[in-house]
Amino acid sequence: MTNTSTDDRSPWSVFLIFLRLGLTSFGGPIVHLGYFRDEFVTRRRWLSERSYADLVALCQFLPGPASSQVGIALGLSRAGYSGALAAWTGFTLPSAVALILFALGISNYGDSVSPGALHGLKVVAVAVVAQAVWGMARNLCTDGLRVTIMAIAACAVLLVPSAWGQVGVIAAAGIIGRLLFKPAHTVEHDPLPITVSHRAGALWLSLFFALLIGLPILAKLLPSPTMVVVDAFYRVGSLVFGGGHVVLPLLQAEVVSSGWVSNESFLAGYGAAQAVPGPLFTFAAFLGASMSTAPSGWVGGIVCLLAIFAPSFLLVVGAMPFWERLRRNTGMQAALAGVNAAVVGLLLAAFYHPVWTSAIFQPQDFVLALVALVALMFWKLPPWLVVVGSGAAGWLLSIAL
Repeated sequence: MTNTSTDDRSPWSVFLIFLRLGLTSFGGPIVHLGYFRDEFVTRRRWLSERSYADLVALCQFLPGPASSQVGIALGLSRAGYSGALAAWTGFTLPSAVALILFALGISNYGDSVSPGALHGLKVVAVAVVAQAVWGMARNLCTDGLRVTIMAIAACAVLLVPSAWGQVGVIAAAGIIGRLLFKPAHTVEHDPLPITVSHRAGALWLSLFFALLIGLPILAKLLPSPTMVVVDAFYRVGSLVFGGGHVVLPLLQAEVVSSGWVSNESFLAGYGAAQAVPGPLFTFAAFLGASMSTAPSGWVGGIVCLLAIFAPSFLLVVGAMPFWERLRRNTGMQAALAGVNAAVVGLLLAAFYHPVWTSAIFQPQDFVLALVALVALMFWKLPPWLVVVGSGAAGWLLSIAL
C-alpha cells in the first residue's frame, strides 16, 4: 500500500508538499484532515486508510491542534525529525505570515481602517464560534451526562475567569469521565508507519513536562517579558483539548486579561484568522505581533507561534511509541470523553464572553451575525468569503447608519 518512491522523502520535498496544502487548505481542522487523506492516503499512498485513521485518533487523543499534529506525524514518517519540522513549517507559514502582516497593518494604519470593517470581523467571530459550538456539541455531547458536564464547565469558567480555572475544569472533567464513562471496545487497526524508540519517546515526553512545569518557575525567577509570554503560550498549547476554536478562551484569558492585547484587536484578529488557510493556531502569530509590550512585531509573532506549537512536536513524537498501550487503555478513553465534553463548555463560555458581549450591541449586529451563521452552516460558503463579506457589510452599515 505504501509508496516506496524516494522523490518525496527529502525534507525539502515534504516542505513543498505541505506548503501547497498550507496555501490552499481553507475550512478548519476537519477539512484539513480530509485534504491530508486525499493527498497522502489516496494520491501518494504514504500510508494505509486504517493507519491514517489511527494516526488521526492519536492526535485527537493528545492536547493541541489535531490537523497540525497529523501533519507533523506524516512528515516524521516520511523524512524523520527534519521531515516533521518541514511539514509543520510548510503548512503553517502562509497563514502565520498573513496574520502577522494583518497585525502590523492594524498597529501602523489602524486609524485609516474603517471601525465598521473591524467591527464586522468581530461580528463574524460570533457566527464562527456558534458553528463550532454546535458542531462539537453534536459530536462530543451525545447524552445527558456529557451535556451536564458541558453546562457545568461553561458556568464554572464564566464564574472563575482565569486560565488556571479552565485547567481545573478540564482536570475535574477527566476525573469524572474516568469514573462514570464506559468507552467502546477498540477496533482493528494497522501499525503506524513511524519508528520512534521507547527511550526517545520517553525523553521527548519528559522534555514536554519539564517545560510545562519549569517555564512558570523561570518566568517568576527571570524578570523577562519574553519568558512570561513563552510560558503563557506554551501552557495554552499544552492544555487545549479539541484544538481549533477551543484555543480561544485560553488565549483570551492569557493575553486580554493581562493587557498584552486589547479585546478589540483580539476579536478582529480571530475573525481574520478565519479568512486564511492553514491551522487556526497561527492566531498566536497575530497576537504576538500585536503585543503592547515586548516581544512584538515579527519577533513577537514568531516567538508566540513557536511557543504554542512546541508542545505538539514533543507530544506527537513522545506519544508515538506508547500509542498501542494508550489506545487499549479504557480508563484513558473514559477520561478523554469527560475532557471533550468540558472543552465544549469552555467554548460555549467563550461564545458568551468575550465573543458575544464584545460584538453584539444592536439589532444590526445580530442580523449580520445571523446571516454569517446561515452562510457558513447552510449555504456552505467558504469561511474566507464570509469573513470578507462581513467586513464589507460592517463598513457599509457604519456608513448607512
